[in-house]
Amino acid sequence: MDFAIPEELRQLRDSYRSFLEREVRPVEDRHRQALQRNEWGPDQDADAVAVRKASARAGFYACYLPEEVGGAGVSTLGTTLLIEDTGASGMRFSQAAIGPPDPAAPSPVLLQAQPHVRDRYLPALAAGDTTMCFALTEPEAGSDAQAIRTRAERSGDGWVLNGTKHFITNADDAEVCLLFAVNDAEKRANGGITAFLVPRDQYRVVTQQRTVSDTHPYEIVFEDAEIPDDHVIGEVGYGFFTAMNFLNAGRAYIGAQCVGMAQFCLDYAVEHAKQRTAFGKPIGRNQGVSFQLADTAVDIEAGRWLTYRLAWLVDQHSSAPAGKQSSAPEGKQSSALAGDGELPILESSMVKLFDTEMAFRAADRAMQVLGGQGLMIEVPIERMWRFIRILRIVEGASEIQRLIIARSLGL
Repeated sequence: MDFAIPEELRQLRDSYRSFLEREVRPVEDRHRQALQRNEWGPDQDADAVAVRKASARAGFYACYLPEEVGGAGVSTLGTTLLIEDTGASGMRFSQAAIGPPDPAAPSPVLLQAQPHVRDRYLPALAAGDTTMCFALTEPEAGSDAQAIRTRAERSGDGWVLNGTKHFITNADDAEVCLLFAVNDAEKRANGGITAFLVPRDQYRVVTQQRTVSDTHPYEIVFEDAEIPDDHVIGEVGYGFFTAMNFLNAGRAYIGAQCVGMAQFCLDYAVEHAKQRTAFGKPIGRNQGVSFQLADTAVDIEAGRWLTYRLAWLVDQHSSAPAGKQSSAPEGKQSSALAGDGELPILESSMVKLFDTEMAFRAADRAMQVLGGQGLMIEVPIERMWRFIRILRIVEGASEIQRLIIARSLGL
């Protein structure tokens, strides 16, 4: 086994870190007072868009996409490293510099669109000129995503969509929506759910849903939305399987985000523990503080290599001969321990579970070490704590990941 990061990815990482310091840090500093007051408005939106476009020009924002659609063809592992560095920077505006795991960024699922549709949308998305949203969750279908009720019915040469989606990030600004709808109520996930690319003028944004974090999703409604047949993504009825082919990379990206943010929390808490004195000595000399931070360091290292391995497994699957690639529905957990071309579904659940729980522990411990300062919105740990709390629920709650892992044990 070779645990070394390839030299070309080290160079890519160094270049990206330089970009963050050169292009993003001045923006972060310019808005520091607003961020410390937890304020986000039009001025911040405009500069976030500017960061996104600058990153796209530099080749980072959509680096994970193929070159022919505006990406750079960077591997899952390479993208994972950049996302980790984004989180570790602690900068709010750095989130605009890299696409994943933000649902507003161009989804690789769109690579399954018909060529003329793909070429219409993906280059503009990759350039940061436009954004998208991902619509799966519904009021009555969260963890049980197969229970979605949004309907897709044939109509002439196209489809008519009706239903409601909620907790949809970026729905208000997106130019296009990647929607999952039921075309066969009996088959559902086994051939009855289809993915569609829906233009913005075919759905209504009805409610902003305020969350504990500083990002707020929306509820959106489809009322007799008319979609041409060429806007089906992948095969009719197999939208779930289309998404599954990209699920594992997405979880590597969430894992990397968590590892990076946990590292930022640890670094911040360690510096505080060195400087803050109580009872005549730095608080870091007390085992009640130092042991918490030592545990966090171990957690981060475990999460880091668990995540890197998942990214490597995804890349192994992508490079495997077509005949050796497999795609098992969730519930039939494959394991790519030997890199034999199977989708690493079990490993992706482990990463999603461990890293989100680990990062929350890291933020919570950092907040405890900082004491009263950790509760202040002027201190970035509080923002990290709120954001990471959401990650334990979205994209597959921790309990769902435990269920998948338990099933792999025969339970």
